[in-house]
Amino acid sequence: MVYSRLHSFSRLMISLTLAAGLMSLAGGAMAQDKRQNAPGEFDFYVLSLSWSPSFCEEAAERGRGGGRSQIQCGGRPYSFVVHGLWPQYENGFPEYCQRPAPRLNRSIVSSMLDLMPAPGLIFNEWDKHGTCSGLTDRNYFETIRKARAVIKIPPEYLELSQAKTVAPAEVEEAFIKANPGLSNAAISVTCNRTRLSEVRICLSKDLLFRACDEIERRACRRDQVTMPPIRGG
Repeated sequence: MVYSRLHSFSRLMISLTLAAGLMSLAGGAMAQDKRQNAPGEFDFYVLSLSWSPSFCEEAAERGRGGGRSQIQCGGRPYSFVVHGLWPQYENGFPEYCQRPAPRLNRSIVSSMLDLMPAPGLIFNEWDKHGTCSGLTDRNYFETIRKARAVIKIPPEYLELSQAKTVAPAEVEEAFIKANPGLSNAAISVTCNRTRLSEVRICLSKDLLFRACDEIERRACRRDQVTMPPIRGG
């Protein structure tokens, strides 16, 4: 009889725990749904700067010789290029906020190739992230250009002629030194198995540096990574 009561009590506690978990999940979903994927409803931007030589080496290893890699990894020696300007929530992010996305004017694509060196990348960034900004296509890409102008690339990475082994923290500190007002709380470095992939910087909607926890969750955890040299270096 004691066993029966204990068994019943255990089952009751499990049921209550499951119910509480479901209510919590439902509550979180409801809170998220208030803004999730609503154009213009976000907290800040992440400017993502991709180290182009790493992208090109990885594309070559995977045998991806066409599309974006063919254009980006051709003759011009790119260093850091703009991957995107991403609207973010304090936790999580919106994406594909308009389906189908408004058609992107090709003149805008042509005008952005100096910063984002592949039409496919530009179209994808507009569809996935630009539609969440609440801006027109022209204003969104003008904002990307303004955000990029905020950031000064450390001089040691502008003409990297030989492969360089770096600690992620070393790259962050170089950017902080080159950009007054930028702090460790607003920048993060990502990597793949061996190479530096991107530098990500948090900006307010007014394009001022601001702290954020979101990018740190995806930060590189390796002690050292390689920065392949700029093509032609």
